[in-house]
Amino acid sequence: MSRSWGIVGGGLLGMTLALRLSKAGDRVTIFEDGPALGGLAAPWQLGDVTWDRHYHVTLLSDLALRGLLEELGLDERMRWAVTRTGFYVDGRLYPFNDVADFMRFPPLSLVEKARLGATILLASKIRDWHALEELTAIEWLRRYSGAGTVEKIWRPLLRAKLGPNAERASAAFIWAIIARMYAARRTGMKREMFGYVEGGYANILASFEALLKRIGVEVRTSARVTSVERSGDGGVCIETAAGSDRFDNVVVTLASPLTARVCSALSEREREAHSAVEYQGIVCASLLLDEPLAGYYVTNITDRWVPFTAVIEMTALIDREFTSGRSLVYLPKYLTPADPAFALTDDELQDEFLRALSRMYPHFRREQVRAFRVSRVKYVLPISTVGYSHRVPPVRTSVPGLYTVNSAHIVNGTLNVNETVQLAERTATELLAS
Repeated sequence: MSRSWGIVGGGLLGMTLALRLSKAGDRVTIFEDGPALGGLAAPWQLGDVTWDRHYHVTLLSDLALRGLLEELGLDERMRWAVTRTGFYVDGRLYPFNDVADFMRFPPLSLVEKARLGATILLASKIRDWHALEELTAIEWLRRYSGAGTVEKIWRPLLRAKLGPNAERASAAFIWAIIARMYAARRTGMKREMFGYVEGGYANILASFEALLKRIGVEVRTSARVTSVERSGDGGVCIETAAGSDRFDNVVVTLASPLTARVCSALSEREREAHSAVEYQGIVCASLLLDEPLAGYYVTNITDRWVPFTAVIEMTALIDREFTSGRSLVYLPKYLTPADPAFALTDDELQDEFLRALSRMYPHFRREQVRAFRVSRVKYVLPISTVGYSHRVPPVRTSVPGLYTVNSAHIVNGTLNVNETVQLAERTATELLAS
């Protein structure tokens, strides 16, 4: 006997859950606040170019995502390339791609380089992260890389990603980053291959939505959910401005702080668990430029005066045929949700960011900028603090038929699309067995 499911949130997590539940024979309706499905993976318009609102990349080792793309008939539309990486340290840009670059890297001594390499190798071989969750990343990195490498490389990188929470992140957080980047090497690749689907996530999401509708999933966009409550007959009701809809089961995929606000039927303890999950947000600028900056896909930045986390030159990976021949660059800045930078206007951020680019790249001129647009998201990445996995809110709630799952359940991960798909697949199996 089929059941009815309401899914609150139309990102890739909610979409993948809908796919699995519908294919199992159940009736599914997605409620999405925004004008289209996709969540953090959604595309947008930048000048005359349509591409991803935030930067995304697929690795050869991202098997869950690649399996989904094959199911969508997009596996043959994948393009793969080897990209380059840079480091911006003490006002200078250095390549960081192979052994020769590593050995020439001036900020570290020979001993520090050896310890850094050994730390990365050690992390890439660890399979069970639970012990790493019991100490901070700084403590673990200092133990293996040494104080000098921590102060010159690791702490600045953690600070750039986590801001004031860098000191609190567990060692499992940095392990997850290293493990993903080196997973391809465990399959025999000497270098990581990065990939993307032709047309970006606009193509992926269009194909995904079309498939969902073909198999009977109802999609409601611009449908902000105001509350999720128990119904008198034992089901669960979703309230929107358009009215109330009753389902046998409801899955809420909103960020935990939003889940706590919407699901008033949860127990006080459950709401407190969701409210206690600490998130990093992001202010991410997208730029279209006449010329490349340095040709590195990612430039890691350790200098504290730079107002953004990294420089992502997307067109060092994707073909310029998708960007009208121009260079597509992302400038992310990771923040706590309460950071005042969220209140800065686009013009203020543009002035600050372009001044920094002019200082970093002497050949850069503001006249090269053809488009500049800013994305702001307050709840992006839950912070994996010490003992985090013991505090994750359960998927099954005290309310019969109500389930909650979101990025907080990607324990010690890095919130990439592959991890989101993996979470959806695991959760769908659990839901179908309930």
